[in-house]
Amino acid sequence: MKQIPGRDKVLSMLGLAARSRNVVSGGFATEQAVRSRKAGLVIIAEDASGNTRKKYSNMCDFYSVPYAFYGTKDLLGHSMGKEERSVLAVTDEGFANSIRKHLKDSK
Repeated sequence: MKQIPGRDKVLSMLGLAARSRNVVSGGFATEQAVRSRKAGLVIIAEDASGNTRKKYSNMCDFYSVPYAFYGTKDLLGHSMGKEERSVLAVTDEGFANSIRKHLKDSK
């Protein structure tokens, strides 16, 4: 699998957050985390379908949850040791802040 240059910090942080059980992934779990205000950050794969991108970005705007379009479904899933994931939510505020910082640095 090919890594995207300059993006490994975000993927590494996602992996750490996942291993410490501070990430929920998949549509239903992410939606629950956003609606219950447990999500500190939502990451949507850049190659997710238009409907998925619109649904979760609108939901995050409505519930005032920060979100980012980042990586591919394969990279997001692989970083957490799972299959492809279109969308995920980071539920720990510390991890969410750190990942947001790395997202800004990688742009």
